[in-house]
Amino acid sequence: MQEPAITTDLIAAHGLSPDEYDRILDIIGREPTFTELGIFSAMWNEHCSYKSSKKWLRTLPTEGPQVICGPGENAGIVDIGDGQCVVFKMESHNHPSYIEPYQGAATGVGGILRDVFTMGARPIAAMNSLSFGEPAHHKTRQLVHGVVEGVGGYGNCFGVPTVGGEVRFHPAYNGNCLVNAFAAGLADTDKIFYSAASGIGMPVVYLGAKTGRDGVGGATMASAEFDDTIEDKRPTVQVGDPFTEKRLMEATLELMATGAVISIQDMGAAGLTCSAVEMGDKGGLGVKLNLEDVPQRETNMTAYEMMLSESQERMLMVLKPELEAEARAVFTKWDLDFAIVGETIAEDRFLVLHNGKVKADLPLATLSTSAPEYDRPWVETPAAEPLADVPNIDPIDGLRTLLASPNYAGKQWVYEQYDSQVMADTVRAPGLGAGIVRVHGTGKALAFTSDVTPRYVKANPEMGGAQAVAEAYRNLTSVGATPLATTDNMNFGNPEKPEIMGQFVGAIKGIGAACIALDMPIVSGNVSLYNETDGTGILPTPTIGAVGLLKNADDMIIGTARDGHVLLMVGASGTHLGQSALLAEVFNREDGDAPNVDLASEKMHGDFIRTNAQWIDACSDLSDGGLALAAFEMAETAQTGVTLDASDTATLFGEDQARYLIACNFDKAEALMTAAGKAGVQIHSVGKFGGDAITMGASSASLADLSALYRATFADTFA
Repeated sequence: MQEPAITTDLIAAHGLSPDEYDRILDIIGREPTFTELGIFSAMWNEHCSYKSSKKWLRTLPTEGPQVICGPGENAGIVDIGDGQCVVFKMESHNHPSYIEPYQGAATGVGGILRDVFTMGARPIAAMNSLSFGEPAHHKTRQLVHGVVEGVGGYGNCFGVPTVGGEVRFHPAYNGNCLVNAFAAGLADTDKIFYSAASGIGMPVVYLGAKTGRDGVGGATMASAEFDDTIEDKRPTVQVGDPFTEKRLMEATLELMATGAVISIQDMGAAGLTCSAVEMGDKGGLGVKLNLEDVPQRETNMTAYEMMLSESQERMLMVLKPELEAEARAVFTKWDLDFAIVGETIAEDRFLVLHNGKVKADLPLATLSTSAPEYDRPWVETPAAEPLADVPNIDPIDGLRTLLASPNYAGKQWVYEQYDSQVMADTVRAPGLGAGIVRVHGTGKALAFTSDVTPRYVKANPEMGGAQAVAEAYRNLTSVGATPLATTDNMNFGNPEKPEIMGQFVGAIKGIGAACIALDMPIVSGNVSLYNETDGTGILPTPTIGAVGLLKNADDMIIGTARDGHVLLMVGASGTHLGQSALLAEVFNREDGDAPNVDLASEKMHGDFIRTNAQWIDACSDLSDGGLALAAFEMAETAQTGVTLDASDTATLFGEDQARYLIACNFDKAEALMTAAGKAGVQIHSVGKFGGDAITMGASSASLADLSALYRATFADTFA
């Protein structure tokens, strides 16, 4: 088959600028082959090279005594004691999910699960953070159904509990939904597997499912804006098979136990290209591949297609040759492909052969490390204008409006499609705050949460970035867990626009400051840029996934309020209505500044909650919707009424930070008040539980009526 000539249009179609192509010519001293052009495109696109974000990602805190492995591997690893560790990461599958919602979301789940078990960890929990356009938009219903079914279809069949997440709606996502997938697994600290190859002449082994043409160019597609050619990109979306992935996980973990694995890497973005180059570069070795040996499910596949295919459920391994028979037997047993497709070589070369013909011959280390690194121009986001007056409203009317919005209504329709109980270790399922999973066979538990408030980030990127970390910290603290570490998923528009790059820089600064102050280093993550359609970008959405540890699962705060309980607030009364949920839903306004995040107060209040957990029956942080929504959700969960003392709008709906609600009996409330006085923590009574109504000042409504609205809204909108 004749390879196409390298033209200006072909270079542009591969996402390479003229300057980048000139750099390629300088590196190899000649015109690249078509396959080599594809390889450079794959390695140098935004999705794989982080060329617009590396400069700023390096400023994030990534170390701590709890950190075993920070960013740079398939996933981050954090010590949880007793020779065990938690392995976790969050990653985006945004563009594929907009083009092909079911498969885009499903393969996003599959990819993040492989990142975890590639390191020797058995997945124990999954989460997802989903952002869609306005509910009335003509695409939103299709996207919601497809994405939720894809997430559930893959995760449920694979057999991992989905224990948390979030769903939001905003017109800014009309042309570009976000699907961020999180997975966490458990491993022994002395049985962790890394991707750096070692040893010369070692077999490079292809594992798992066969290679097809699905997903060819997927990473490059994910690194570009959408336009009216969006339908042409459908073949770049991968197709997943969760049952094959389940077999691949069991085979991989069994293979690792044989001692045959020198290094191992998931075939994710850019498939065979990225996995081979990364393994060779990390080990300081070259790699030679013979593509005729690659298992293929389609006929007449070209070298270009095989190198850039993103077919799912595949791994690449460097093998101890003396244990080849044992390793092959494992994969034969699990009815998966096991093929030696190359070897490590001493020279710094990435040599790709197909039927004896050289299709690519590139300097491997240079290919991996010489991707352009841009210091994009950026401008600081202007300070928000002062908030115009917000009229006082009837508090029940305000609450009812929030509950009638899919943003703040119950998400049962979503998470009831996910299996949250598989593996039988889930203590707390989605919909109640942070999810909790027991560490099987021990007395420990792990808590998981995912958080960001994009409208805060747009108004004030630095404060919004810090707030995302602070809310994750509070959600973990609310169940009694000690926050351990975070993973970030940085979803932004076109970084070539200085105002968008300014949002990214500001968010990174805020996230970094909060991670340091709250001792939650970033150990893994993902950057997703160019989330735009026809020049219109999404809201800046730096999603924070966080993990916390309960050394003793008996210390969990997972009770519910009951009649007679006092409602206490840790922190100051509400005042801040800028960028609030009330402002958006009731007044259709998005003005004012993001709330201030006082990191010292966040730390002090979090330490207070955990130190005094024995006095707390139920706990919730205050975030969207302020006191009114948090108190309603606690009452709704317990199916008991609540009376709040306040009646003014700012106190009830203000979204000031560093605040918690606590439900407990009177004796425990006295003990907490005493402890707070000694610790210098602000605490006060804001109401009590009991009866069958939600009452705020002189305004009241039946709990049953509000609960019915809360539970029906989402299904009525989308079912």
